[in-house]
Amino acid sequence: MTTKEIAERLVALCRAGNFETAQRELYAADAVNIEPYATATFAKETKGLSAILEKGARFGAMIEQVHGVSVSDPLVAGSAFACAMQLELTIKGHGRMTLNELCIYEVKDGKVVSEQFTSRFPL
Repeated sequence: MTTKEIAERLVALCRAGNFETAQRELYAADAVNIEPYATATFAKETKGLSAILEKGARFGAMIEQVHGVSVSDPLVAGSAFACAMQLELTIKGHGRMTLNELCIYEVKDGKVVSEQFTSRFPL
């Protein structure tokens, strides 16, 4: 798959709320997740698809209700792409909140090798 095809597929899956499917289908085994900073719940850097999936499961377990997911069309440049994502969630013990972030991805050999997010709520 080209970077554009991967970007379009990832956005489509995320718009449908299928984040884990996107990771399993499109990410390299040695993919890296980078957050803007470490929190009590999440490390700044997570290495490997299995660790990224585990992190996603931990995040999913914190969600009481998903009120909405919005993902922009991807902007592709060479082997990278970006999209804006907004999640409206109720987090267990923290109430309803909105997460707005810019998501930046790098592709190599037809797979996402890194994802980087610009903002994360402090949980």
